[in-house]
Amino acid sequence: MNPTTLVAMLMAALMSVLAACGTVPDRKPLPDPQEQMAEIPGVPNARFWGDATPDFLLERLANSTVEEIRARQTGIVGVPHYYLAISGGGPDGAFGAGLLNGWTETGTRPQFTMVTGISTGALIAPFAFLGSEYDQTLKDMYTLYTTDDLVTQRAWTEIITGDAAASTEKLREIIYGYMTPQLMNELADAFKQGRRLFVSTTNLDAKRPVIWNITAIAASDRPDKRDLISDVLLASASVPGAFPPVLFEVEFEGQRYDELHVDGGAVSQVFVYPTTIDWPALMEILDVQGRPEVYVIRNSPLDARWSTVNPDIFSIVGASVSSLIRTQGIGDLDRIYLTSLRDGNDFYLAYVPDDFDVEPQEAFDLEYMRALYDIGYEMALDGYPWARKPVGFDVVDIDLEEDLKHEE
Repeated sequence: MNPTTLVAMLMAALMSVLAACGTVPDRKPLPDPQEQMAEIPGVPNARFWGDATPDFLLERLANSTVEEIRARQTGIVGVPHYYLAISGGGPDGAFGAGLLNGWTETGTRPQFTMVTGISTGALIAPFAFLGSEYDQTLKDMYTLYTTDDLVTQRAWTEIITGDAAASTEKLREIIYGYMTPQLMNELADAFKQGRRLFVSTTNLDAKRPVIWNITAIAASDRPDKRDLISDVLLASASVPGAFPPVLFEVEFEGQRYDELHVDGGAVSQVFVYPTTIDWPALMEILDVQGRPEVYVIRNSPLDARWSTVNPDIFSIVGASVSSLIRTQGIGDLDRIYLTSLRDGNDFYLAYVPDDFDVEPQEAFDLEYMRALYDIGYEMALDGYPWARKPVGFDVVDIDLEEDLKHEE
């Protein structure tokens, strides 16, 4: 997330505090905090809380035989597993797009069993999941569109009485255009094989992460599933304050309510699966061959970037939030790495090189994004040096890896 976006977020937040009234539509939220997930009409088990083991998974494991579970997911039984997690990062998603496309050119990019995405990573995820035939789409997404193509800056009067600094109607139209009927069918076919595409948003009322099963939605009979998936992807990329939240109609105990969702990055920057899941037991049931491989693409550098901060409120808050996002992302990497060690998965990390020094001149700067795309592409083409652990574990005297191996 770049400074321009951060400033927009702050300005919108401050203006909303000053507003005497708003133009946000009337809502019908759930009446009380609910541990049980409200359902999306027409799509059972379309989503689950990102910080808890899905109830339906526990029930399925408890009430099904191994043979029944394998029969429902034939495409991922008795084969190696490859997982890809794509982080947020706004325009820095160009790095991930370039990396994936360069990886294709090497002939070593696997078919992913599971792909997860947050924010800009959510926009990349469907095309990374479906494979190299969508490489040109990935390139177009990050090398053709400017800020004006994606969002519309709102007038101050709209910001004061509204829900965000900019409108994302243009971005929503672009997303919908890419979610073609053919893509829907391919996602549905992948679901039937047992492969999964997950995208995370943040439920503002619950203040919790929600993980959406995009493949399940695509395989459902819901007539407007293309719209629903487009809205989920938009919500995952809707930076609070800068972009409007997305309203979803839900059902709970036979009654209709609504939920407001924003950028999944409000909770975490990247995820693979909830840490509460007994992954080794699930892998044994599926007879997975070898150690599952977890690939994480972080669409930002790891090192903090030095920049002089002016002593004004926007610069101070912008720098502080930028620091918070960076350290949150590093914490997410540490968690995924330690979970991988615990569960017997191999860990691979890619990130924007710390010496990349092109500075964007606007929120979505074509010159900046094209340069990032080229860096990712060339690094992959040359054989990307995937890090086998997050930075920091190299300098800490820790025996956890060996201890966890002995416990297996």
